[in-house]
Amino acid sequence: MQPIANSMNPTLTIVTAAMAVIFALIHLFIRKLRFLEGIPRTRWLSFAAGVAVAYIFLDVMPELASHRETFAEQLGLAAGMAEVLIYALALAGLVGFYGLERLAKTSRARANHKGQSDKVEQELLWIHVGSFGAYNVLIGYLLLHREEAGWWSLLVYFFAIALHFVTTDFGLLQDYKEAYNRLARWVLAAAVTAGWLIGKLVTLPEVVIGFLFGFLAGGIVLNVLKEELPQERKSRYGPFVMGAGVFTALTLAIQVLA
Repeated sequence: MQPIANSMNPTLTIVTAAMAVIFALIHLFIRKLRFLEGIPRTRWLSFAAGVAVAYIFLDVMPELASHRETFAEQLGLAAGMAEVLIYALALAGLVGFYGLERLAKTSRARANHKGQSDKVEQELLWIHVGSFGAYNVLIGYLLLHREEAGWWSLLVYFFAIALHFVTTDFGLLQDYKEAYNRLARWVLAAAVTAGWLIGKLVTLPEVVIGFLFGFLAGGIVLNVLKEELPQERKSRYGPFVMGAGVFTALTLAIQVLA
């Protein structure tokens, strides 16, 4: 498998730019995918969640371990302390996004109590969308600056994150209704493309990327599980397992080809 040289590689620039545009289009047009609506949850959303969960265990966790080594070397930490730090960052990301989710649920309950429609109050919109915007900036940046090089690795990242965006955007659409269509989708689309542009123009130190990726990893874990596990979703187990199995088989095949 031919490695990707660096972010100045013109082929890499074109391919990752196209990927960033596709990410942006998912944000802009998720509302058009009417077949995703309804309870019980559609097979497509459960399949996408299965892929995302497999991505966490087979790609995100090993990459966290590689950043642990960077922390140990560049911060002069003992191996055990570096390991605790990187996973503490992931925990912080999970706790932070869980806090946002709890605020959203409380806000929906208040709106229902007031006799308003089933949606999150507008006061939380900027906090929630701003947090996901920062999340998207890092995802766009990592198109060009991931720890694991190689075209197959990039394609796996793109595939997993694209399906992850489908599930998270669908959840945001349910929370914010018309506010998502009017504003949030544009912010998220702009954020992921801005992240790619920042990655093209700037190379952050590896230790900084480690801190950001650790926090992002926790956010990915929470956002995947909170979309798939709640009982009211009535998720479909078969498609979920199929998604996890397909991604696992793809990852194993890539390792054989590498």
